[in-house]
Amino acid sequence: NRYKEQFRYVLVDEYQDTNYAQHCIISQLAKEHLHICVVGDDAQSIYSFRGADINNILRFGEVYPNTRTFKLEQNYRSTKNIVQAANSLIKKNQRQFYKEVFSEKDLGEPITLFQAYSDVEEGEIVINKIAELHRKEDCTYTDFAVLYRTNAQSRVFEEALRKRNIPYKIYGGLSFYQRKEIKDVIAYFRLVVNPNDEEALKRIINYPVRGIGDTTMTKIVIAAGNNNVSLWKVLCEPLAYELSISKGVYGKVQEFHQLIESFITDVRQKNAYEIGVDIVRRSGIMNDVCQDNAPDSVSRKENVEELLNGIH
Repeated sequence: NRYKEQFRYVLVDEYQDTNYAQHCIISQLAKEHLHICVVGDDAQSIYSFRGADINNILRFGEVYPNTRTFKLEQNYRSTKNIVQAANSLIKKNQRQFYKEVFSEKDLGEPITLFQAYSDVEEGEIVINKIAELHRKEDCTYTDFAVLYRTNAQSRVFEEALRKRNIPYKIYGGLSFYQRKEIKDVIAYFRLVVNPNDEEALKRIINYPVRGIGDTTMTKIVIAAGNNNVSLWKVLCEPLAYELSISKGVYGKVQEFHQLIESFITDVRQKNAYEIGVDIVRRSGIMNDVCQDNAPDSVSRKENVEELLNGIH
């Protein structure tokens, strides 16, 4: 009752994306005053895989019999060709609110469709087309944009662009290989291939967190400098190079050293993909990404998986 009184008017956006629990909460809040307004488009319901229920918007008029519906049918963003193509698909929906969406923009370029056998081929086809238009139609690279649904999907396009030395910018995010989780996995690979890569070692010696803090890292650096050897050499023989650390930390340093050594040994028997799978599993990277409650944890997991797919 407290919340019913506190929220006398309820406004919900993207109602087609609400799930059953959200629908029940909204219904309880609006039950007494019936002051509720929802905005949504049944034709844009694409999140059923995470619990969205299109019935929430389709049956809204049944739940609230006095509902007034206002249809916003003009599309101000897209050309006529795009709107007409969308309408031709939407009309096949068996259950929907009938709408006649239109655009007053120009007809626009015709829509083309191609089928690729893999994500790599898709990236190559798209970027080859950009290169062709740039060469034949006197277009600049700033005339083109590649749209993708998830961050992980940028990899194949970025790699195709790099192969052709085509400059590009990522908007609304980072380049695939600049993302933290990707840098972390690659740092493990770098250290396995070259144990003397000190930049890689410093990055991952305590990631995921394993109790080897900055103080310990400083002592390792000092020991290496005093003896004119690499950081890895100190990790291999910490007592020989007089690394002054506690027994507990010594054990953690040894565990990290043994982990990397096991990956180095595996290089002789396994391919890059198999080693990559071992790295993200045995190092704890995948667990760290999956257990993270940050909003982008799913995206980070997908990025790691996409990196492995690219290696496979």
